[in-house]
Amino acid sequence: MPHNKALLIIDMQKGSFTPATPRYDTKGVVKRINLLSQHFRKSGNKVIVIQHDGTSNNEFIPGTEQWKVLDELNLQPNDIYINKYINDSFYKSELGQTLESLNINELYITGCATDFCVESTLQSAIQKDYKVAVVSDAHTTADRPNLSAKQVIDHYNWVWQNMIPTNNEVIVLTADKIMNL
Repeated sequence: MPHNKALLIIDMQKGSFTPATPRYDTKGVVKRINLLSQHFRKSGNKVIVIQHDGTSNNEFIPGTEQWKVLDELNLQPNDIYINKYINDSFYKSELGQTLESLNINELYITGCATDFCVESTLQSAIQKDYKVAVVSDAHTTADRPNLSAKQVIDHYNWVWQNMIPTNNEVIVLTADKIMNL
């Protein structure tokens, strides 16, 4: 079966990138996501933008500034936009059906936050037997009570490299390496 690929951009929303919630290497992460998006589109693959809809918690309400994607991301009208409702991008969202309808079986994961939505989505994708690649330098988070954001990112990149996958592999590569595959 050919590998139909999609780049997932998770929760790169204005409400997560405020002075009160600084994220590690935001400019670098956005730059690499933009390069990857361009590469995926040029290769005929899909770019899927996932936005958290936190209406149930009265936050990240669709249409508000907080919910909107960062202006610095170079998104295109033909990119696919999907709302999610909890950390896992698959849970009660249109992601699974969208991937199935497009015959996508290989996911490249980027976004925010490493230790919440990126991790939950990756775990769910593995359980659903997708081939998963994490872009090691294109996901971010904030400092946590006992770890710096860089330590969290490094830790999860290590965990993901050492996971036992289901039917497909999990790889962790930099954006440069992915664009040169």
